[in-house]
Amino acid sequence: MAKIEQKQVVVNEIKEKLERASSVVMVDARGLTVEQDTALRKKLREAGVDYKVYKNTMVHFAIQGTQYEGLDEYLAGPSTFAFSYEDATAGASILNSVAKDVKALEFKAGVVEGVVYDAEGMKVIADIPSRDVLLSKLLGSFKSPMSSFARVIDQIAKKGDAAAE
Repeated sequence: MAKIEQKQVVVNEIKEKLERASSVVMVDARGLTVEQDTALRKKLREAGVDYKVYKNTMVHFAIQGTQYEGLDEYLAGPSTFAFSYEDATAGASILNSVAKDVKALEFKAGVVEGVVYDAEGMKVIADIPSRDVLLSKLLGSFKSPMSSFARVIDQIAKKGDAAAE
């Protein structure tokens, strides 16, 4: 296979990941030990996040004409990419939690649902709870007033029964 064909395979792989991704996070992972990198990859894999190092030139060609084109200005130096498919904040959250302990891991930029964020923006997004956590909090907030309402109605019904006797 010619060199250009090999590169095209990588560009196509990146494009395919980008088409399925709800978010992409770019980090500089220089300085991570093998143990730290292995633990990070395991956490990301368990959350359904693809984590891979790509050459900046390959990513540059893959993002042309896509919603991820804004990442082009951040393609300098070593870049590792986390592709989240279901939960848009999963990759950023895991990377942020690891970055708190491992100072060598630094956010560069990211795209969440079509919006490009710089490193600071990605840190803010990383602090947003996952969709499941937000839904459970929402349902919990609905449950409390409903159960209070049910108790009040029950008491009114009991008083009504007692008055009817």
